[in-house]
Amino acid sequence: MHLFEEPKIDCHNHVLDPARFPYGVDNPYRPAGQEIGTAAQLLRVMACHGVRHSLVVAPNSGYGTDLRCLLDAIEHAEGRLKGVAVVPLDIGLPALRTLKSQGMVGVAFNPTFDGVARHADGRDLVAKLADLDMFLQVQVEHDQMLALLPVIGAAPVRVLIDHCGRPTPEAGLDQPGFQAILAMAATGRASVKLSGLMKFSRQPFPYADTWPFLRALVDAFGLDACVWGSDWPFLRAPERLDYGPLLSLVESLFPDPADRQKLLWDTPRRLFGFADS
Repeated sequence: MHLFEEPKIDCHNHVLDPARFPYGVDNPYRPAGQEIGTAAQLLRVMACHGVRHSLVVAPNSGYGTDLRCLLDAIEHAEGRLKGVAVVPLDIGLPALRTLKSQGMVGVAFNPTFDGVARHADGRDLVAKLADLDMFLQVQVEHDQMLALLPVIGAAPVRVLIDHCGRPTPEAGLDQPGFQAILAMAATGRASVKLSGLMKFSRQPFPYADTWPFLRALVDAFGLDACVWGSDWPFLRAPERLDYGPLLSLVESLFPDPADRQKLLWDTPRRLFGFADS
């Protein structure tokens, strides 16, 4: 079976449609040009590459906590999309419950965008997510995870680590932030996205300097707690990116079809509750 014919779920992408859902006037970064990707465009990309479902992450860029574009995409995708929301830290439990009913499986913390200090008061939100059995998705870089551990550990929340934890390649596998991420595997409630290699690599495609970190994550978490994401439509990409080569890289790194079945289908379908087809 060709890679494009294998069942797949893309666990990290964004929808941006400023023509229908204008950006907030105060947002510090407003994606434009090739960074824009509408829900209709995403569904076409998925169809061309045999991707049956996608987990769409609300972008801090452009929209912030405005979820209208993402909620509209989920509503009209006939069950093919679920979402991860960006919300105010003081959001109430009823509002979170409503978001869950609308297809949101979790909430994103992104210190790489707005710093660690903003999330220091996030314990109440983490507790609410744990109560609702929703994910806390965390995107960190370098050693930022160390500062978030007290917040994350405040409640038995399911944690989804974004973009391999974005370690610093030249600092090696022993850097404290990455070691803290590896240790989270022992909790049994953390999983990791093997995605965003271009966001922390110091090299062009195929980002070989990130492979030792990816292998360490697979060794620690196992493929029952690892998923893949493309990061389409590639906001702030350091070079031109296309969907097909990123999928082909998965085939190179995971040549065993049984491993790809877990990574690309079985694990994300179980974690996020996607339908069989």
